[in-house]
Amino acid sequence: MVMISSDVPLIDLHRHLDGSIRLETILEVSRQYNLPLPAWDIETLRPFIQVTDPQPGVMAFIEKFKWMVGILVDYDVCRRVAYENVLDAQAECIDYIELRFSPWFMAEPHHLDPEGVVEAVVDGVESAKRETSMEVQLIGILSRTYGPENARLELNALLSQRDHIVALDLAGDEANFPGDLFLEHLKIARDNGWQITVHAGESAGAQSVWQALLELGASRIGHAVHAVEDPALMDYLAKQRIGIECNLTSNVQTSTVKNYPSHPIKQFLEHGILATINTDDPGISGIDLAYEYEVAASAVGLSELQIRQAQINALEVSFLTSEAKEALILRKNRL
Repeated sequence: MVMISSDVPLIDLHRHLDGSIRLETILEVSRQYNLPLPAWDIETLRPFIQVTDPQPGVMAFIEKFKWMVGILVDYDVCRRVAYENVLDAQAECIDYIELRFSPWFMAEPHHLDPEGVVEAVVDGVESAKRETSMEVQLIGILSRTYGPENARLELNALLSQRDHIVALDLAGDEANFPGDLFLEHLKIARDNGWQITVHAGESAGAQSVWQALLELGASRIGHAVHAVEDPALMDYLAKQRIGIECNLTSNVQTSTVKNYPSHPIKQFLEHGILATINTDDPGISGIDLAYEYEVAASAVGLSELQIRQAQINALEVSFLTSEAKEALILRKNRL
């Protein structure tokens, strides 16, 4: 089994906070608020929430979220979930994590105010950071699935806490809601000093990645699986040092790739592209970051050197400042 390099910070750049909720928390909150659940003990509940077989597509995978966001009955629960995300990252021995969340997606089941959700998430993360000394940054998501008008409301909610958010992501139903619907939203985000990362090339083709880079201003791409279909795009990604947030198990479970050996991360790395290894929605995939490095990456066919390179890439393309990156390396080498 390939081991994670102990001299390089362990980093997760692509983890959905609302796809990483403890089963124990789902049970406890559901009992407290008399919420419906399909089962009332962890092991019986697990197959309803975690993917056990590949799903027919990304949106079918997203259906699994309903039991997670279904417990977000108020801002205190949102705060708790954010807080626990940081503690869970620390328990995984992660040195730095970027947690992303869609306030509209979290607010919708119980008709919360998205701005209140953002405030609660920020408060929960900040509280956990003080308690753990974990290095954490937040990425806000605009969910394509709700359309551009709701995305504007979602953007305004995120901007209410702009100093606590490092970047903006565009996620959701890529196939039916193309990036050109959100050009103005992403411009506003860039004008406010945020970095941009976009889910692209997962449910749509290479052109979606081109658009994310050239029109939406992305410096990182989530998934980008279909980028391998365009040699010119592969060259561009390498030359421009664009970070790719690969999610190995997630891509198998959404049927974005047929199996682990079909995943393009090996081609990315061989092409000199700054590909990274991440968890996506570990609460739904039933994995953690160590699994992705030690099991999934090996199943893909990555060499130990390539797996180490992915770990190094994550530090380079993270949204940390240069000073923070240096401090993270120093702290890692002191441990």
